[in-house]
Amino acid sequence: MAYKIIDDCVSCGTCAEECPSDAIKEGNDKYAIDPEKCTDCGTCVDVCPTEAIVEE
Repeated sequence: MAYKIIDDCVSCGTCAEECPSDAIKEGNDKYAIDPEKCTDCGTCVDVCPTEAIVEE
């Protein structure tokens, strides 16, 4: 299962801080998930305060 960060992202950085595989980085307008590094653990989904991380 792959995840993506949608436009509801407020760039708070919570997901990046909690990602155990360092797959989330700050982008231009929002954070982005590197699918090559992502292990699909779902930690980012659980911690996102705006529910901006969804299944792709």
